[in-house]
Amino acid sequence: MLDLNDVATFIQVVRCGSFAEASRRLGVPPSTLSRRVQLLEAQLGTRLMQRSTRHLALTQAGQAFHDRCAGAVDGLFDAGATLTADGQEPSGLVRVAAPADFFDFFQMEWLSEFLQAHPKVRVDFALSDARADLIAERIDVAIRGGVLEDSSLYARKVLDAGLDSLVASPAYLQSRGAPASLAELQQHDCLGFSHSSGEARWCLTGPDGQETEVSVKGRFSGNTVQALRKAALAGLGIALLPATLTRRDLRAGLLLPVLPDHHRLGHGVHLVYPSRQHLPSAVSAFIELMLEKLGGVEELPASVCTAT
Repeated sequence: MLDLNDVATFIQVVRCGSFAEASRRLGVPPSTLSRRVQLLEAQLGTRLMQRSTRHLALTQAGQAFHDRCAGAVDGLFDAGATLTADGQEPSGLVRVAAPADFFDFFQMEWLSEFLQAHPKVRVDFALSDARADLIAERIDVAIRGGVLEDSSLYARKVLDAGLDSLVASPAYLQSRGAPASLAELQQHDCLGFSHSSGEARWCLTGPDGQETEVSVKGRFSGNTVQALRKAALAGLGIALLPATLTRRDLRAGLLLPVLPDHHRLGHGVHLVYPSRQHLPSAVSAFIELMLEKLGGVEELPASVCTAT
């Protein structure tokens, strides 16, 4: 198989008219250029040029080979130059997987500003609360919360993990009273994720930094934190929820803290993409936009906090 570097060297030497001039333009010693041309001739089994240090003349075979290869070599250089130019100015399509309600909290004006700043970039959103397969669906970047199970993906943190805290509605606490200890949670209706046993296990860290696991149960369970939040607002029990989800309800007095000295470390929100190697400049620019804008959002919806 021909070495394309040797072919490109041959074309450049021919265009320069001599090894000396090619050496000056390419910054490569004449002896190196001559050796590459000799290797090419050995691979082809024919002489391509009659040469000296300052002059050369193509043989008939050399002229024919040059005419056939010059255009192809130029095409390769043009392709490389195009990719280099694209790498300098963001361009191309960016496919984004995000929750269905993404644009309820991410302002479309932010995206408009981004597209105005990068006129060669196109953005395609795949909005769904289901977990996207980044490779199969050709997704460039996804917004995910919760536990990151796929270690083959690269992630950038948008929001710190924060804390999950215990909350309940004023009506529930007025009716049932507030627990004074973790042990008393077992006497309350607690709102947890669905489990065949009907029980949930909460591992909470107390003011002394020690973790304590407590088994709780209640008359309502669900498979999303939004369902648990709504159940808590309706007075159905005590829930363990992300702070980013309950902050507004707590400020409005719709929920009240329960055992505020106890908490659980949350999982945070990340931007996830297949690899950080040779990341297209358009994708890099979009990731920076997400980091800037989402990092400043005080409160994200449940679909982002726990997106799977």
